[in-house]
Amino acid sequence: MRRWREVAWWLLLLALLPVLVPMALHTRRRALRLAPAAGARCGLAGAELSGTPLRLLVLGESTVVGVGVGQLQQALVGRLAQALAEREARPVAWRACGENGITAGQANGRLLPQALAEPVDLAVLVFGVNDTTGLTALRHWEGELGAMAEALHAAGARVVFSGVPPLQHFAALPWLLRQVLGLRAALLDARLRRLAAAVGAGYHPLRLEFSAHYLALDGYHPSAQGYRVWAEDLARALSPVSTRD
Repeated sequence: MRRWREVAWWLLLLALLPVLVPMALHTRRRALRLAPAAGARCGLAGAELSGTPLRLLVLGESTVVGVGVGQLQQALVGRLAQALAEREARPVAWRACGENGITAGQANGRLLPQALAEPVDLAVLVFGVNDTTGLTALRHWEGELGAMAEALHAAGARVVFSGVPPLQHFAALPWLLRQVLGLRAALLDARLRRLAAAVGAGYHPLRLEFSAHYLALDGYHPSAQGYRVWAEDLARALSPVSTRD
């Protein structure tokens, strides 16, 4: 059944290709391009709290570097660090290791060495949008993420995957393109769930209302409110974080 769904998606894509290609090119030309958030890529949340700081790493694509908001403290990493500090009543020393437009395979080569350069207690991996739009092969997607998870585990980190965003709700994309890419994202997300179970990592779906209030001006990335809701939901799932999976 799983294999049939994957084959069916490629058949659908081939059938719609004459329509989707010009649609995608037009969307790409007209897309509003937002810069990554300003601010240092590391920090300390809950500095007023006592205890040994939790060392948090958030590794991934454009949402990790805060595209959609002005400051990293308003983005996923800053909001997550603050939420974890409040829930755990201890400081959280956070690092954002990300790149706008990067795929899992590129991150394995370029970002993982940076991620492993310092000790990590909790690593949250955020990938999927670029591998969906880039039509990354599912086996390759699974292999690259698995390699990153295993390397982080070996370094002593607890690893958690954030689910692949549902592209069918991205307002910046035309309806038909949204539906086709949304189906592809669901296939990647299903692989991600199975991978997490296989390598002993955590998995948490992205539960976010994709209305205008929760999206940035580009209709593609979260707004400050969207990042806050995403981070707080993740923090609830991750706490207590001091126990290894």
